[in-house]
Amino acid sequence: MRPPNQYSESVVANEAEEPDPRAVSMMIYTRLAGRAVIRVVGRCNEAKEHSNLDLSRCELMQVPDAVYHLMRHTELKSCDLSDNVITKIPAKFVVKFAFLKKLNLSHNQMAQLPDGFSDLSSLRRLDISHNSFISLPNCIFKIPNLKELNASNNHIVDVEVEYLKEAPSLESVDLTNNPLTRNSHSELEHLTKIRIILSPREIEDWEDLNV
Repeated sequence: MRPPNQYSESVVANEAEEPDPRAVSMMIYTRLAGRAVIRVVGRCNEAKEHSNLDLSRCELMQVPDAVYHLMRHTELKSCDLSDNVITKIPAKFVVKFAFLKKLNLSHNQMAQLPDGFSDLSSLRRLDISHNSFISLPNCIFKIPNLKELNASNNHIVDVEVEYLKEAPSLESVDLTNNPLTRNSHSELEHLTKIRIILSPREIEDWEDLNV
């Protein structure tokens, strides 16, 4: 009988010891998810002391239901959800956090806001910059005490200037780095009631300046 090949045994042993790539990926994902959960819970507990909830950079695709539960006895004054991958804010967010004065939704993937946002009667500052908005949601114009709006770095082409004029308390709107049309840019430049911050408009090649 031929003695066992030492090299073959070594190869078999190595193959047996090599972990399943899918299992490794799942283990890493579970570990990262666990860290994210711990981070969210920790920040919710901190917010109970000063009423300022910071959930920035928490890898969130949405506001977890656990957050509403953990904060149910806290009257939040500010909330920071920036630098996540959130695509949508649910209507219940407005109901649960009705007394917010400052809300930061920047650096996410949102293109709309729920109509109920107009019920945030205490909101003074709203940041929706670095998202995917192609227009300003109409609900923003109805927020009764909103003074400062940052909507820079979106994909906004047109702005309903008449609606903007009717906003009850708006004092400042940042629309820099948006692909505004020539007409919208011109109308906004001449708006005096509200301070509008605009980027210098780049003239497209197809535009005939002599017309």
